[in-house]
Amino acid sequence: MEKMCFVLGVSKSGYFKWLNRPKSDRQKKHEQLTQIILRTHLEFKQRYGSVKITKTLHKRGVKVSGRTVSRIMTANQWKSCTVKKYKATTNSNHKHPVSENVLDRQFRVDQPNQSWVADITYVPTNEGWLYLASVMDLYSRKIVGWSMNHTMTKELVMDALKMAYNRQKPGKGLIHHSDRGVQYASNDYQKLLKEYEMTSSMSRKGNCYDNACIESFHGILKKELVYQTTYKTRLEARKSIFSSTF
Repeated sequence: MEKMCFVLGVSKSGYFKWLNRPKSDRQKKHEQLTQIILRTHLEFKQRYGSVKITKTLHKRGVKVSGRTVSRIMTANQWKSCTVKKYKATTNSNHKHPVSENVLDRQFRVDQPNQSWVADITYVPTNEGWLYLASVMDLYSRKIVGWSMNHTMTKELVMDALKMAYNRQKPGKGLIHHSDRGVQYASNDYQKLLKEYEMTSSMSRKGNCYDNACIESFHGILKKELVYQTTYKTRLEARKSIFSSTF
């Protein structure tokens, strides 16, 4: 203690006086807020980052800015879980025709079954990859069709589309948007879109923001569920994703 006081250039009596000084209201409030943020972070199994924690606290009546939450979490090195594995799901190196970007990032729509977005993601298991194809209605942001399989084929995405169509029974002219991967560009998939009287729309090459809504959904699914769990089998992963999401 004497050495520390000497190095810092303060007296021992001055140090103990500072140590025993009553905390200000601001310090108490800061410490209380830090504990609330930590409890919320742990409550959601460290899945939430500063943005979601801020929204959660607002819903619970805690008035705090996102910048303050971010600063406290950064100071304490509290982070949301990060993605650790990567698997490419878009193969745009094919000779099939590519549709124009009809949707053009118009993610806000006026009614159900006006615009759907589709995408494929992957789930790691000890048996190998499990692929998930999803179809989202932009009006409700609800997943209206899905399919899971151990292979990433055109049948995977066709099964998801068939489920969505049979459940929703949309009218003529619905915009169906996807990336320009070979599964969505395949003759059989495009034939199915024409049979359902849907308008095909595809993202521009290498532009993930053109299909941001469905990609965001898959990202949250993996961050908050998939990367929190080690799946032994594909069947275990299927059951977990189905019960938690659909």
